[in-house]
Amino acid sequence: MRKSFTLFFLFAGLVASAQPEGGAAREGSARDAAQPSVDKARVMDFFQNQEFSEAIEYLSPAVRADSGNVQVLSWAGYAYYMTERMTESGNCFRKVVSLDSNNVSALHYLVLLEIGEAGGGEALEYSQRLLSLQPSRAVWWRTVGECWRRKNKPDSALPYFEKAYELAPKDVKTVAGLADIYIDKRQNARADTIVDYALLQDSNNVSLLKLRVRSAYQVQDYSAVLLSGERLVRLEDPSVVSLTWLALSYYNLQQYPDCIRVCDHMLDMGLELESVYYYQARAYTKLKDYTRSNELLAKALSKAIGNTAEWYFDARADNYEALKDYKSALANSDTSYYLFKSPVTLYNCGRICESELHNLALAKQYYRRYLAVAQPKTEQEKKAYAYVRKRWGKKN
Repeated sequence: MRKSFTLFFLFAGLVASAQPEGGAAREGSARDAAQPSVDKARVMDFFQNQEFSEAIEYLSPAVRADSGNVQVLSWAGYAYYMTERMTESGNCFRKVVSLDSNNVSALHYLVLLEIGEAGGGEALEYSQRLLSLQPSRAVWWRTVGECWRRKNKPDSALPYFEKAYELAPKDVKTVAGLADIYIDKRQNARADTIVDYALLQDSNNVSLLKLRVRSAYQVQDYSAVLLSGERLVRLEDPSVVSLTWLALSYYNLQQYPDCIRVCDHMLDMGLELESVYYYQARAYTKLKDYTRSNELLAKALSKAIGNTAEWYFDARADNYEALKDYKSALANSDTSYYLFKSPVTLYNCGRICESELHNLALAKQYYRRYLAVAQPKTEQEKKAYAYVRKRWGKKN
């Protein structure tokens, strides 16, 4: 209901400020006399009572009789918009603009209608016309910037957001849009400055808190993630990405019980994702609760899609090895290689057979297969390869 009233009063105020003047108005009056009469008070009653379908039915005869009446077209366009008949709404407002190219209300609704289209449709053109009509209004600077951003042209968007921020530094949408671009451009200090200032005015604004978490995690300032992230927890915001960064920040700070707590919070909110189970399992591994970790890895594995399942087999193998259950560790590593063909996994199988199970014949089989497919890249992999080649190469 709040959205309806907000759009209505915005619509009513803008229409009133954008009426044709002079000869255009007199010509419109002449047309009005020849068409079905429309009672403005009745139309306003329809709108305030949110009877938009009734308003369309009432206005339709007048629209059909005279499609050149700017006022009636504007009312019809608004009624269609509120009933989500976007094609009809767009037709009405485009007709208004063809009759009155400076009609701010119609241009604004055309931006709202077009900005969600692929590539932004004609929203950029309409928003630029609004900006030229009212260059002192921050909202139009922000709107042009948003259109450029939706076209994946942040460099073009940036000066418009900066001008909007200069005109309206307390506007949250402007702060969020500008900070988002700064973060994408790795200008994190500038983003943090404007977001922190905005948070002084509204410390529980979810959009701002998520931006603060994102910026802090991006620069690996894990302690800074905690403050804003915990606010999101208290607000019960279901942002998977932000909450995941919070859990990983606790993990990276070696605060494993808090990592587990945040994962539990996400699961309690119904965010039963493989990544949540996986990160929680890794935290339990750090606490040496390998049994609980494997239980969670099993849940993660059941939700795994594609190659991410390799993580879980390898993690389960690590846990079983820590539990000294080397046969289970070998089985998980072997399955991991069968599914994902990572040469390093063959090396791990050989290592377990050689060092833990003391089955040198089986170790030799794994090591020989490893040498046939290995492509060592890291220094650690190169050392492992050199050892296997020297100890288990063809001459042995």
